[in-house]
Amino acid sequence: MGKIPASLRQSKLPLSLLKPSPSSSPKPSKNAPNPRLHRNPNRKNLPKTPPLPNKSFFHSPDLPQAIRTFDSLVSSKSFPLNQISQNALLQSFCSISGSSPSDSLSLLRHMSSSSPSFRPDHSSFHILLTHACSQPFDPSPTHIAPVHQVLDLMSSSTYRPNKASIDLAVRALCAAGREDDACRLFERWPAKYSHSPDRFTYNFLVRRLCRTREVSTVYKFIDSVRNSGGPVPDIVTYTILIDCVTQSKNLREATRLLTILNESGFKPDTYLYNTIMKGHCILNQGGEVIEVYRQMKENNVEPDLVTFNTLVFGLSKAGRVSEARNFLDKMAQMGHFPDTVTYTSLMNGMCKKGEALKAVELLKEMESKGCEPNECTYNTLLHGLCKSRDMEKSLELYGVMKEGKMKLESASCAVLMRALCREEKVAEAYEVFDYAVESKSLTDVVAYSALDRSLKWLKKMKGSS
Repeated sequence: MGKIPASLRQSKLPLSLLKPSPSSSPKPSKNAPNPRLHRNPNRKNLPKTPPLPNKSFFHSPDLPQAIRTFDSLVSSKSFPLNQISQNALLQSFCSISGSSPSDSLSLLRHMSSSSPSFRPDHSSFHILLTHACSQPFDPSPTHIAPVHQVLDLMSSSTYRPNKASIDLAVRALCAAGREDDACRLFERWPAKYSHSPDRFTYNFLVRRLCRTREVSTVYKFIDSVRNSGGPVPDIVTYTILIDCVTQSKNLREATRLLTILNESGFKPDTYLYNTIMKGHCILNQGGEVIEVYRQMKENNVEPDLVTFNTLVFGLSKAGRVSEARNFLDKMAQMGHFPDTVTYTSLMNGMCKKGEALKAVELLKEMESKGCEPNECTYNTLLHGLCKSRDMEKSLELYGVMKEGKMKLESASCAVLMRALCREEKVAEAYEVFDYAVESKSLTDVVAYSALDRSLKWLKKMKGSS
């Protein structure tokens, strides 16, 4: 089994690559555009939190002890007490488990009064603000009070709360699981601090709510922010919402949001259309995938490699393999050459239709065009060949995979052992089991379970005959 069969050397299967990429996922195309990246250009200008000192000066959250430690540093003059180092000391105390926001605020006041070289700046206040927002949720009515204490202290100083302040607060609150507090703070911010948070923080919070709350809650938040004078939804917001409802398989709502987006003066882009296509693929709606593609063309939105891969995947999944095959030529005509994902998706559709031999021919075409198959490609073919009961080519392909030290996926391993047991080749089934375990393709338990099911099936078939 370990040697490559002679018939395989006669080009029954392609041999140009015995050691494809070990990853089961394809390498991203160098020419493919990056996913939508919405970076906040102002984040690089945010006040930097100072690094922690190399030595830990605080060993407990006890405030009196922390004050004594700070006073000893001031009197000994062994520590460079400049603005950066003292902010680092403040952050060091805040990072101790059990230190409370009120104690951190008291330490800041003591540092300000006892060290002439220290004047709280934006970094100082942001350390306290992040600490207050990072506290676990407390059901008491005053649990948000420490956050407002820091913000009020900032308001009374020359370093008033700014867009960076609300961004830090929202992110820290969300990280602590306090999304409701983050929403309330965001909604009240424009009225209290006379400026609106930026849309990067806004879209971060919308995305977070989409992950943790019902979509109705997200809509209420968006309406509340709009009514309070905050940011309004933009193309990024609608994309987040459409992706959210698409993931929940609510394509009707995704279509409604797309209509609202158009009415709001925004033009859907490639990423947005790809997101909707993906939703139709999840629901196995090949016809709708084609319809979305037509809408893209009508609206002069240029499809990218992800668009075509989604099309091929959706059509192949729906059994419309011939239509999917036609898109390979269209891709090349538009400058997007099929990659491993494209070919593997099409092979999977062919195998599901019982056209495993056509999938093998497609593998030859794939390699002839310089596209590198990976483990997922070979596992897809192995699964299809076993399902079509072509044991000769299944074993040939399995030999290629062993020679290339590729891993078996659980589905292809199980179907191969089942096929061998069906042919009463129990010894070969055990050999596949050994290879799956030795190559760490599967855990011992998963591999043994697959073998056990195959042997029980064989015993049952023999008993009924």
